[in-house]
Amino acid sequence: MRSAWLAVALLAAACTGKEDPSVLTFWALGREGEAVGPILQEFETENPGVRVRLQQIPFTAAHEKLLTAIVGRSTPDVAQVGNTWIPELAALKVLEPLDPWLPRFPVLSSKNFFPGIWETNVVEGVVWGIPWYVDTRVLFYRQDLLAAAGFIAPPKTWESWREAMRALKQKGLCPFAIYLPTDEWAQLVILAMQQGATLVSPEAEPKFSEASFTQALEFYLGLFHEGLAPVVGNAQVGNYYQRFADGWFAMYITGPWNLGEFRRRMPPSVSWSTAPLPAPQENAYPGVSLAGGSSLVVFRRSSKKELAVRLLAYLSQPPVQRRFFQETGDLPSQLAAWEYPELHQDPQAQAFWQQLHRVRPLPLLPESERLMQRLWEVVESGIRGQASAQQVAQQMDQEASWMLEKRRWLLARRKP
Repeated sequence: MRSAWLAVALLAAACTGKEDPSVLTFWALGREGEAVGPILQEFETENPGVRVRLQQIPFTAAHEKLLTAIVGRSTPDVAQVGNTWIPELAALKVLEPLDPWLPRFPVLSSKNFFPGIWETNVVEGVVWGIPWYVDTRVLFYRQDLLAAAGFIAPPKTWESWREAMRALKQKGLCPFAIYLPTDEWAQLVILAMQQGATLVSPEAEPKFSEASFTQALEFYLGLFHEGLAPVVGNAQVGNYYQRFADGWFAMYITGPWNLGEFRRRMPPSVSWSTAPLPAPQENAYPGVSLAGGSSLVVFRRSSKKELAVRLLAYLSQPPVQRRFFQETGDLPSQLAAWEYPELHQDPQAQAFWQQLHRVRPLPLLPESERLMQRLWEVVESGIRGQASAQQVAQQMDQEASWMLEKRRWLLARRKP
């Protein structure tokens, strides 16, 4: 009965009237969906006769809604997606390859974007998305507490970083030096990437037992075992803004979404700033961080691909990105947009500018997010001293191998 109903529904959808060739459907997520509305009206003004039908979707529901639309063959023309979703959507073959369109729109040239961010949109040599806004993680730190510990400048190496954290603790300046939420995976993965860890090979073989990962894991676990980081997650900490202001911890690895929050929430008596991440060695500073943000994609089923790519190009123009930043606080993907004074003359934003030139994406596999979710669950035993770094890495290799079994089978079938 259910399959018969689906067949009728699909037939009805196929038999509706012709699409209006001048109407683009655009799905945007969260607050970006609210902020982009007036910008889309300006696009319509510059393109007489064109209308953009905007649908705002909560970020938490977006992934499931996209998959439902793919199954129901009701995808929009254009959508905002998290750039970690690109490999999954590319594997499903539902996106329009953008390479043929790029020469027609110079603003979409890869040279106009941060290289590491651009890489998140390229799978198997094909460009599937255009970066819309970018994010990565840097070090937020208490300047006043660090100075009291004897460190005028933020640390640039792991060694000086650990020295600063130990000094903060030993001098009684704060109960903990750094907050590393035990229910987040990003901080550990960043440290591993700084050591050159690949996590997963292009052939979908897990690489967590390699020295590049275990060395980073030992450094990470050591921060908990020395009492430099509290063994707590976000749910237990509650309001970490207040904890930071109170001096419960002095450092936090987080992203640009917290720039505005810290500025609003920190009292004038608290001196804080941002810095690029320390690196294992000084000649590698700043250390690598994660390539994040959202991209714009065109769906293969769209009958208005040229118009859709034109919208991507419009939203990529530096003046448009500047306005979008002013409305949302989202960092621009276009390098030229960073020349505007509100970013160029903001020292706390400039830490992100430096860091965004040193970012790497997660492994470009559909399973990457699920693997990372499992990683922090497996690592908890190491944090609590119930397993060594090597044991944690071996367990993660075993679980990742099982999770990637089907991916390896699919890759093997594609070999000539």
